[in-house]
Amino acid sequence: MPAAKTDSTASPEGRCSAEMRALLDRYIQYLLVEKGLSENTLEAYAADILNFADFLEEKGHSVRGLQETTLFLYIVDIRKRGLSGRSTARHLSSLRGFFAFLREMGVMDNDPAEFLENPKLLRELPSVLSRREMEALLAAPDLSTKLGFRDRTMLELLYAAGLRVSELCAIKPLDFDPQTNIIRVFGKGAKERLVPVHAHAAALLSDYLSAWRPLFSPRDKVMFLNRSGKGLTRVAVWKLVQRYAQKAGITCEISPHTFRHSFATHLLEGGADLRSVQMLLGHADITATEIYTHVQQERIIATHNRYHPRAGT
Repeated sequence: MPAAKTDSTASPEGRCSAEMRALLDRYIQYLLVEKGLSENTLEAYAADILNFADFLEEKGHSVRGLQETTLFLYIVDIRKRGLSGRSTARHLSSLRGFFAFLREMGVMDNDPAEFLENPKLLRELPSVLSRREMEALLAAPDLSTKLGFRDRTMLELLYAAGLRVSELCAIKPLDFDPQTNIIRVFGKGAKERLVPVHAHAAALLSDYLSAWRPLFSPRDKVMFLNRSGKGLTRVAVWKLVQRYAQKAGITCEISPHTFRHSFATHLLEGGADLRSVQMLLGHADITATEIYTHVQQERIIATHNRYHPRAGT
């Protein structure tokens, strides 16, 4: 079982019973083998369920015969500790999956979460850069140095293919086909998708792989390497984005994921259909892609209010 991540609700003592840990181990193994979930997702589920298990142990309850009242008290408890509505909803989602698994195993005969509603969440619109801001950000690295060329290639690829930072860090040189300008990406749950990149990004990738990557004395098989020749971490990429954003004069808060949001929004603004953007992003459900139409609507309203001669009257 993956090591549980700690958060503001995690119990340092790990008080849950041996039976509960055994059940959790079986559940995580099931998610890994049958569902193919990523390690990060498994760690998050494990942390949520362990936290709940510790709560049960502290209160002297067992998961067998668990009642809705006990689950409600747990939700109240974690909210008192400062968990946001979104984190609370994630905890409930983790527990619902675990309860369903236990019912299939015959450990539970009821669903204590059946009548509990998730907290109402405000739909947060993603942060998106304008095209001019994106151009300034992409131009920030110095192409005359190996680190600068690496960084420019990474930023161009994030924007050209709408990658998650975890996907970027995992890409290998052979995942890029310079004949077709297509890159193979493994997304959430190790799902593979093929994403085309434009000619400029493809040229940078080809130059980086042939002339610049060997200068890093590669020790890992991934495409983008640090000074020691090992693969870059997500934190390292995040820091690079922050540094270049500052250099480009961008004042809003951004992250590597901002490139993905901007990629999707700019495609839709250019006339791309929602289904195509869904496929390029690797979204399993189109509702995850639909949020970018809300970004478009916000921009349209802002443009109307700014430029219509009667808008300010």
